[in-house]
Amino acid sequence: QVQLVESGGGLVQAGGSLRLSCAASGRTFSGYAMGWFRQAPGKEREFVASISTTGTYTRYANSVKGRFTMSRNNAENTVYLQMNSLRPEDTAVYYCAARYGSSSTGAKDYAHWGQGTQVTVSS
Repeated sequence: QVQLVESGGGLVQAGGSLRLSCAASGRTFSGYAMGWFRQAPGKEREFVASISTTGTYTRYANSVKGRFTMSRNNAENTVYLQMNSLRPEDTAVYYCAARYGSSSTGAKDYAHWGQGTQVTVSS
């Protein structure tokens, strides 16, 4: 019902910034809460940020709070993750995800996932 494609990942030095984008297909994007998750090699997938259907409410993992900002543009069917002050421990594959209705911090609550985009932060 909704397909997601992430972009914007790459290699950046510690302290730098990246902006990830997630483009969604379909005609009901505004009905989905969105989330960003990340997974490093050998680690479990972890919550990064989420946003409500209208963009009014956002939630962040403590590890990224104050550094990352999530936003959405429902007219363009796109969600963003602005990543500032990047650290080597931010290195991971970043995934966007969608669930119909309210937002959640739990990966298991999201039914739709993108393919992921690699973010590598060098020291």
